[in-house]
Amino acid sequence: MTEITVKVVEWEQYPVIEIIRRRVFQDEQNVQAQLDIDGKDKFCPQLIAYLDNAVVGTARIRYLDRKTAKIERLAVLSYARGNGIGKRLMQKALEVIASENIAEVYINAQEYIKGLHQQLGFEQVGEAFLEAGIPHVKMVKIVSS
Repeated sequence: MTEITVKVVEWEQYPVIEIIRRRVFQDEQNVQAQLDIDGKDKFCPQLIAYLDNAVVGTARIRYLDRKTAKIERLAVLSYARGNGIGKRLMQKALEVIASENIAEVYINAQEYIKGLHQQLGFEQVGEAFLEAGIPHVKMVKIVSS
C-alpha cells in the first residue's frame, strides 16, 4: 500500500521543488523557465508531496492580499500520477489557506484537469485562455466569508 504525505516547506530548504517543476513544466510541457521560476517562490509557502518516501509533487500558495490566495505551480512527476497526489496537494493547500482566514482562493487550472478542482469545490469563471501556450481556466472557491 502506498502512503501519500504532504508537508509545508520553505523554498530554500527543498531544491527538489525546482527539479520537479522543471521536469513537469519545462521538459514535459515546454514552458519557458522564466515563466515558471518567477522570483516569487521565496515569498510563498511551498507544498511537497511524498509517495512513500519519494518526493513526487509540489505546489505553492501565493497570498495576493488579506482576503485572496492563489494556488500555483501544482506539479506531479509523471510516474506518480493517478495516485491522488494532486488532490492531496490541493486539500493541504486549502487547509493552510483556511487557517489564515482567507475568504477566496483561485487557480488558473490547466483545462484538462479542471475536474479535479471541481471535486474540491472550485467553479470555473469565464472562458478558457492560453497561459504559457497551454489552455487554462480560471477557477474560484469561496473558503470563508
